[in-house]
Amino acid sequence: MSDHDLTGATWHKSSRSGSNGGDCVEVADNLPDVVAVRDTKNRDGGTLTFSREGWAAFVAGVKDGEFDL
Repeated sequence: MSDHDLTGATWHKSSRSGSNGGDCVEVADNLPDVVAVRDTKNRDGGTLTFSREGWAAFVAGVKDGEFDL
């Protein structure tokens, strides 16, 4: 659960997320110090927060295939 104030968060889903109610996350990257992530189907179930640097490293790893199975 996040200890950050997420009141001003602007949430968005990936453009690759389908509309079939599948497994999706929403990301809020408009906050000053953190990037927040939550489950689209359970928006009140908790939020993960990452430093901007940590989130950038994660996204770079995804793009580089670091997490491919």
